[in-house]
Amino acid sequence: MGRVGQLRHPNIVPLLGFCVVEDERLLVYKHMESGALSSVMKEPGEAPLDWATRLRIAVGAARGLAWLHHGFQVPQIHQNLSSSAVLLDEDYEARITDVGLTRLVRMAPGEGGDTSPFLNGDFGEYGYVAPECASNPVATMKGDVYAFGVILLELVSGQEAATVTGDAAGEGFKGTLVDWVNQLKASGRIGDAVHKSLRGNGHDSEIDEFVKIAFACIMVHPRERFSMYRVYHSLKSIGQGRDVSEQFDEFPLAYNKDESDTM
Repeated sequence: MGRVGQLRHPNIVPLLGFCVVEDERLLVYKHMESGALSSVMKEPGEAPLDWATRLRIAVGAARGLAWLHHGFQVPQIHQNLSSSAVLLDEDYEARITDVGLTRLVRMAPGEGGDTSPFLNGDFGEYGYVAPECASNPVATMKGDVYAFGVILLELVSGQEAATVTGDAAGEGFKGTLVDWVNQLKASGRIGDAVHKSLRGNGHDSEIDEFVKIAFACIMVHPRERFSMYRVYHSLKSIGQGRDVSEQFDEFPLAYNKDESDTM
């Protein structure tokens, strides 16, 4: 617990402490004024987030997760990443939470350095779990990457990970957000996945690149997915010229950058 409490990065929600009251054990994190990304995305009556804000959130969250994966010789795997675990401060800067619910994992020989048994059998929230977890129950960096790709799809589509609703889903569709975007891609209609508020506002080329990065995160085979190092730098390149591109880069990403790591 003490080691987790020492993790300090502008895109990670800091663990302030913990307390034990009778049978309850509570972790205390810093309050984030704007709440969880999952809530902000579906807040009724609120104007949809503009493209610059969505991109800023994506870059910030990617920076935080990349630091967990690549800022240490012993990587920190989140294991339960979702849009509920991405919190926003008053400036809509993204910070990843629940890092204290995982552990720093030791490199497994011959496995690229990022495998560890699940601690409690929790594979993550429905819609975010990588397909290989059904047969290979381990916490992996590439499993985190898959979940992050789903978050990117949520940002660009406005849909939830577990189910697609509204006219966009089409008659009779039942499946997850990943199922839906893969179906659209197969039929040459991937543009239909982009939220209507984002279309035709002069950002189409950036959005196209953003979607490509998301697909690179949700590839079926873990070896084919980007590392978070590559995801972060790819997203940051989209944000060149905006205020999202140069923040907090004094935190080095020096380890485990090999794209061949699988798990």
